[in-house]
Amino acid sequence: MENFIAEIIGTMILILLGDGVVAGVLLARSKAQGGGWIVITTGWALAVAVAVYAVGRISGAHINPAVTIGLASIGELPWADVPVYIIGQFIGAIIGAILVWLAYLPHWAETEDPDLKRAVFCTAPNIRNYPMNLVTEIIGTFMLLFGVLGILANEETLGSGLAPFLIGALVWGIGLSLGGPTGYAINPARDLGPRIAHAILPIPGKGHSDWEYSWVPVVGPIIGGVIGALLFQVLLG
Repeated sequence: MENFIAEIIGTMILILLGDGVVAGVLLARSKAQGGGWIVITTGWALAVAVAVYAVGRISGAHINPAVTIGLASIGELPWADVPVYIIGQFIGAIIGAILVWLAYLPHWAETEDPDLKRAVFCTAPNIRNYPMNLVTEIIGTFMLLFGVLGILANEETLGSGLAPFLIGALVWGIGLSLGGPTGYAINPARDLGPRIAHAILPIPGKGHSDWEYSWVPVVGPIIGGVIGALLFQVLLG
């Protein structure tokens, strides 16, 4: 139960601050409107760091089914614990998305473009090519798991208390370098949870939730996470 609650809280923080920065940049009459990609990637990096600092000591702060499954695939987490982690992550993601909706409540009606409203909650590719979009998500999440395991393999890093900040910096780097094609979901709960929230919330003029694409940021990160974890274990573990 402790890990379950921690994953709910950690993922809620991730989405509240992560989708929150996207809302600030994209929604009409926000003071952050037009802030651009560097603002979005920085906000997501800090969201990850704060979430890991908050619950890392309790559950390990997976806050991502791809991380949970990747770690289980190399024996770092019992498979019996995987459903508990993932259910908590999805609950937290939906709660975080609802809080973002509330925080920006007057701005939805002021924003005309339904695609921008949806983009606050979930990702979409700039060039819709499902096989290549899948490859992009696989590569990004491979780098996430490989990088996280590399950071945590250093005793000096763990002793310094900087590991959550460095994991946030890793996500920042992934966003800057690999986020352009698909918006770097690299996390099934981060994408699907808020997409569900988008579908059910009473957002004026919101349009469709793009379910045709929704499988890519779920399947791609899981594949990439397992590959990243296994390769790190084989090559550097």
